[in-house]
Amino acid sequence: MEFIKPGIDLDFVGKRYIAITCSLILILVGIISLVIHHGPKFGIDFKGGTIVQVKFKQPVAIDKIKNGLETIRLKGSAVQQFGDASHHEYLIRTNQALTNDENFKEEVSSAISKSTGAKVDIRRIEMVGPKVGQTLREKALFALFYALLFITIYISGRFEQKWMVSAVMAGLLIGVVYFFSLFSVSIPLLIAVALLVSLLLFWQLRLKFAMGAIVALIHDVTITVGIFSLLGKEFTLPIIAALLTIVGYSLNDTIIVFDRIRENTNRYSRRPLDVNINRSINETLSRTILTSATTLVVLICLFFLGGDIIHDFSFALIIGIVVGTYSSVYVASPVLLFLEGTSTGAAPEKAGAVAST
Repeated sequence: MEFIKPGIDLDFVGKRYIAITCSLILILVGIISLVIHHGPKFGIDFKGGTIVQVKFKQPVAIDKIKNGLETIRLKGSAVQQFGDASHHEYLIRTNQALTNDENFKEEVSSAISKSTGAKVDIRRIEMVGPKVGQTLREKALFALFYALLFITIYISGRFEQKWMVSAVMAGLLIGVVYFFSLFSVSIPLLIAVALLVSLLLFWQLRLKFAMGAIVALIHDVTITVGIFSLLGKEFTLPIIAALLTIVGYSLNDTIIVFDRIRENTNRYSRRPLDVNINRSINETLSRTILTSATTLVVLICLFFLGGDIIHDFSFALIIGIVVGTYSSVYVASPVLLFLEGTSTGAAPEKAGAVAST
């Protein structure tokens, strides 16, 4: 059964300005949300603290749980229902990094049992110190930055045969980032400046494919982070793993499209670039949709049936797969066309019109 008939010719390139406008709106809304909330909402993995999961055999009032916690130096702890209401499970969060031993478990269990009048089962206790949380947060940012950087080396070498230029540039950027990190420069600011410098270098060196790939990846990660901020979801280590997975998935889809663009550009060198790009996207459209759809089916199953532990992880991947598929078509490819136009001074739309006559 053919999902998409051969020879389909949808005008993706012609709709690029509408798509770019939608992307800019999503990114802007996400950035505004991050500013309003003073950055991402970090979980205990990154800010430190203690989380306790408790279960009751009957419904209990959250206020009674809080009253019990106040008697054991846990005043001001956040308590929320966890999972389905019929399970009677609750999460207790505190900014204090407490000890995870049997005495502490007994203390919590006894205090909550007295205040609620119900038997409590301590399901898990997780503790992260503030120093460890800060280190993990910095390492997560570096992981994302280096993932993007090394990806651009591969893209430049794979499609433009500029292995040495991209490797030297990456080495310099890594050295600069490491040097300034020794002087207690804010890590988020440092990474943001490094990414901006990377984009400027790609522009100056005319690394079109690398530029298209990294802009698309930044686009995907930014929108995913922005949606999480809008919904008030926490950033934990599994979410960082999800962001890295999104980067890999989006890159895989972008490479498929880029490879077909390169083939068509070499085969039909007299065609304008916008015609070759549009033809390439249409030729890989069936593969793109089928791959994304099958992946989404699995993620949706995980989202609804996988339990609360991986709920946010699967949600982040669902956003990333949708946005990553979109960016391969409407972000990465148009960047090639934009850079080609700025280097030659040609008007792609007019050139395409001439070629079609």
